[in-house]
Amino acid sequence: MQAMFVYQETAPVPALRPWLDCVWTCRVHARDRPMAHQVLPDNCIDILCQDQQDASFAVGMMTAPIQVVSCGLVQTVAARFKPGAAARFFQLPLCELNDGRTELRQLWGRELAARLGDALWTQPLPDTQRMQILQDFLLLRLRSQPAPSMSSLALHAVALIDNARGDLRVEQLAAQLHVSRQHLALQFRQHVGISPKLFARISRFRAVNSALKTLPAHADWAQVALQYGYFDQSHLIHDFRDFARASPDAWLARHRA
Repeated sequence: MQAMFVYQETAPVPALRPWLDCVWTCRVHARDRPMAHQVLPDNCIDILCQDQQDASFAVGMMTAPIQVVSCGLVQTVAARFKPGAAARFFQLPLCELNDGRTELRQLWGRELAARLGDALWTQPLPDTQRMQILQDFLLLRLRSQPAPSMSSLALHAVALIDNARGDLRVEQLAAQLHVSRQHLALQFRQHVGISPKLFARISRFRAVNSALKTLPAHADWAQVALQYGYFDQSHLIHDFRDFARASPDAWLARHRA
C-alpha cells in the first residue's frame, strides 16, 4: 500500500495576521515503512503540535535542509510565524532555537503546553477546529505575556531583504538603515535568529526555487544566476548544495519527475 501525505494551509485569524504567515495541517500515513520528506530552509519559525506522544515544539530557523521521517499515522497542526515575528511569543533570543526543535513546555511552561495538547488530541476533531484551538492558545500567549522590545530595525531589514528577493548586500542594507553591520547582525540574531547575510541567501535561493516550474528542462543557470542577483553561476550552485543538498540540474530534474 502506498504512503499518504496530505498538507493544507490556511490564513490565520485577523488578530494573528501581523505575526503569522499561515496555519497548516499535515497528515502522514506511512503504512508499510517509514516515510521521509525533505524540508528546506524557509526563513521562518514554526510551532508544531503532533498527536504522536502528544509532542508540541518550536522549530527554529533552519540553515540547512532536514529529512523528516514519519512512522505510522502522524497528524500535525502547526503555525508558521512571519520572519522576525516569533520573538513576540518566546522570551529568549531566537538564535537559541536555530536548527533544532525545542519543546513548548520549555518555552511556555508545562501547564500551558499540557493544556494545549489535551485540547488538541483528547477527542477526534476536524482539522479546522484544531487550527482554531492552536490559534486560541497563541492569542492567549500574546495577551498574557508582557510585550518584549520588538526590533523595528530587524523587522524593517527583513522587509527590505524580502522585497529585494535577497539581492541586497549587508553593507548596503546597513547603510540604508544608518547602522553598523555589527549592530544589524546583533539585532538579527536576537529577533530573527540568523545573520542578515544568511537570511538574504535563503531569500534569494527561495526565489529561484519558486521559479523552477517556469524554467526549461535544460536551464541556462548562468542566466538564472544573473537574473536573481548572484555574483556568478558558482555562487548559485553553492547555495543549491547548501540549502537543497543537490546541484541545480539534479534539483530541477527531481521536481519534474
